[in-house]
Amino acid sequence: MFQAPNVFQRATLPPATRESEPRPRAVVITDDGPAPAPVRPAKDTASKRRDAYFDNAKYLAIVLVAVAHSWVPVMEGSRAARALYMVTYTFHMPAFIIISGYFSRSFDMSPAKAKRLITGVAVPYVVFETAYTLFRRYANGESDAAISLTDPWYLAWFLIALFIWRLTTPLWRSMRYPLTVSLVIAVLASVTPGITEHLDLPRVLQFLPFFVLGLQLKPEHFQLVRRREMRLLSLPLFAGALALAYWVAPRITTDWFLRDYSAQDLDAPWWAGVLMTLLLFGGAVLLTAGFLSWVPRRHMWFTVLGAGTICGYLLHGFMVKGVEYSGLIDRNDWLVSPAGLVLVTVVASAGVTLMCTPPVRRVLRCVTEPDMNWAFRRESAKL
Repeated sequence: MFQAPNVFQRATLPPATRESEPRPRAVVITDDGPAPAPVRPAKDTASKRRDAYFDNAKYLAIVLVAVAHSWVPVMEGSRAARALYMVTYTFHMPAFIIISGYFSRSFDMSPAKAKRLITGVAVPYVVFETAYTLFRRYANGESDAAISLTDPWYLAWFLIALFIWRLTTPLWRSMRYPLTVSLVIAVLASVTPGITEHLDLPRVLQFLPFFVLGLQLKPEHFQLVRRREMRLLSLPLFAGALALAYWVAPRITTDWFLRDYSAQDLDAPWWAGVLMTLLLFGGAVLLTAGFLSWVPRRHMWFTVLGAGTICGYLLHGFMVKGVEYSGLIDRNDWLVSPAGLVLVTVVASAGVTLMCTPPVRRVLRCVTEPDMNWAFRRESAKL
């Protein structure tokens, strides 16, 4: 998502050669400095620079996000579906946020990084927040729905959160105990009912520790979770999480997992906010590690879709809410059955997969990855 700072070194000039001698290999400037490499097509070079593991992880995480959102209207009345929802909601967004934090480690407010933040996060937020509002107004008949960039609706909260988190990255990178400080902030947000809802601040603050955790991670941490022992340990971990969720499903509200309310807003004592914040953080970290342990390392058929997860994330909201606005589920009670839940899962998975494909990414590049060199000074545009 963000590239590490380039380290430029002086490359040694190749000795003069006669035309009969083989031509020297080209020198390719990479993130780690110049390195000799054979001349290859630009497309092949770009593909080699991406890590298949993280593209696989992003795609699988976005599928879980879309599937969990699609379960909301069909899970009521099913204790098992509610338990699956709770387990998935515990870690699907934390996993996505941790990976986002990991790739934000090099953010330093340099002209190039600031430009990338605006074009890759701020512009999509403005465009899709506007599109969501118009969608509500004309698809659901909400004539009073007003465009407000300070009140993100549905999925747009993640973009404004990512914008805020990345702006504060240099601060977290300079702290001695950043994760502890972020957890304290999250706990305070969970027990402060008067906190403003502008910019979805309660959710931004309560999800903050996962981004900060991603900033602290190193490649060796991901090597650790990809070991065979971790995959074996993840099996009883997920089994225990499902059993626990099945037991507590009728006893607690799923609003805890959205992290956009304080404990008092949920009619709970203040200390419940402290307890739930810490428990959900610990559970999310464990389940995310278990999830990442099963992500394939090699190039898979869906690896290319990892580069288009921003499209899948932003577009699947129209799919989920479109079904809800159409009344399709209300007219088909059988969708609430186990067979209906399976069908909804398959359709949501297929839908978000199509939204991540390269053709869709190319069409939306003008709003998700705009160049916008015209809006920046010449030196920033060149960078």
